[in-house]
Amino acid sequence: MRDYLHILRAQWVLIALVTLIGTGTGLAVTLLTTPQYEAQAKLYVSVRSDSQASGDLLQGSNFARQNMVTFVELATTTRVLEPVADQLALGISTTQLAEKIDVSAPDDSTMMHVAVIDENPVQAAEIANEVGAQTRNLVEEDLEPAQDSASSPVSIRMVEPAEVPSVPVSPRPQLNLIMGVLLGLALGVGLAILRTFLDTRIRSTEDIARITEAPVLGRIAHDPKAHRKPLIVHLDPRSPRAEAFRTLRTNIKFLAVGEGPKTFVVSSAGPAEGKTTTSINLALALAETGLRVALVDCDLRRPQVADYMGIEGSVGVTDILIGHAELSDVLQRWGRTKLDVLPSGQLPPNPSELLGSEAMDQILTQLEQSTDVIILDAPPVLLVTDAVVIGAKTQGVIFVAAAGTTKKPALEAAIDSLDVAGVPLRGLVATMLPTKGAEAHRYGTYAYSSSDTATERSSWFGNLRRIRRRSRGARSKD
Repeated sequence: MRDYLHILRAQWVLIALVTLIGTGTGLAVTLLTTPQYEAQAKLYVSVRSDSQASGDLLQGSNFARQNMVTFVELATTTRVLEPVADQLALGISTTQLAEKIDVSAPDDSTMMHVAVIDENPVQAAEIANEVGAQTRNLVEEDLEPAQDSASSPVSIRMVEPAEVPSVPVSPRPQLNLIMGVLLGLALGVGLAILRTFLDTRIRSTEDIARITEAPVLGRIAHDPKAHRKPLIVHLDPRSPRAEAFRTLRTNIKFLAVGEGPKTFVVSSAGPAEGKTTTSINLALALAETGLRVALVDCDLRRPQVADYMGIEGSVGVTDILIGHAELSDVLQRWGRTKLDVLPSGQLPPNPSELLGSEAMDQILTQLEQSTDVIILDAPPVLLVTDAVVIGAKTQGVIFVAAAGTTKKPALEAAIDSLDVAGVPLRGLVATMLPTKGAEAHRYGTYAYSSSDTATERSSWFGNLRRIRRRSRGARSKD
């Protein structure tokens, strides 16, 4: 039940939209449907008897009751409807006229109900009365004629003539609106449930937990302006996203405790899932604690680390691998931190071979001797094998899965690729998590904003100034 309530909350926009469409459809049907009026005439059928004996009267009543089905069928025959159409100058065929008429008789009754539905209320009443009159003529004069001078044994009398109706029987505005709302709501809920179960994208950390037992190391909220401020830990250190990367940093520090320098590959199943941004901000967050950190751009196909960090990226990993440069020559210290950045360098024609070479082993060995943590930004696993190749040389891979972007089958396939190669999956980072809607409450947004800090600072300085003024006033009195 909790899951279904969560679906309703997450898909409330769809449900509301479909409900509005259903309501609008009911309103449109009401406005576009031509009003129909119903008029009803009631006829009494009896059988005359010359004898007043109770047995004869009972026999006549039973005869009339048993033949009510026949009389009902006769009321809609051509011999009744043709005179009705001619008498009222309707200008329609008997078939069309029959569609307007409904003749019925209650069980164990000798009453006939002639109901007529027409766009014209006056015409509906006229047709009902005329059908009753023509049915009486057909039965009494043609089918059951009088014998000699006596009257017809079957008598059909109009006991309640049809009156001109004032209220249409259709459309029914209230009923149509209620049905539109109910049908729209039911359809909306059905579509919401169907959409949720057919959705193959990662929407929350619960979806990740259903795919793998690896821990979720970090939860990074979605920020539509993230491409403008990729270095969020440096540019806005008190923002909720920066705090989320610090939480990721704390969890990373507990991985492989006691195993010496930690070397991790950060990758993803597909592109545009935030792996490079995660790698950079994780490295910045680690460097904040005083650790010696090395960030290596191992994406030798579409490198972005140098562009995001604003450093020269024309010389880097590839130059070292082919022997054109030394590690100390191309390793760049970023700002005043203990973060060293190694760009990718020129794009080679054979990235996988270079990353799997012994020269790459030597780079990692040299970095491990001078750093505490090494973060390798690698290409997506499902596109190329680079991340798996370089991951075999490290302590494992950290996958980045973007909510609303990463598909569950893709993440499963990427994890299977690591299992086949024997590369450990150390954990996952959920990125682009929603900050609004049904999933927003699952992720904390606690952080000191810059405005809060400024307010606290101004308040502190104001208190200090007041204390100084008081001390000066006390000295002047003395």
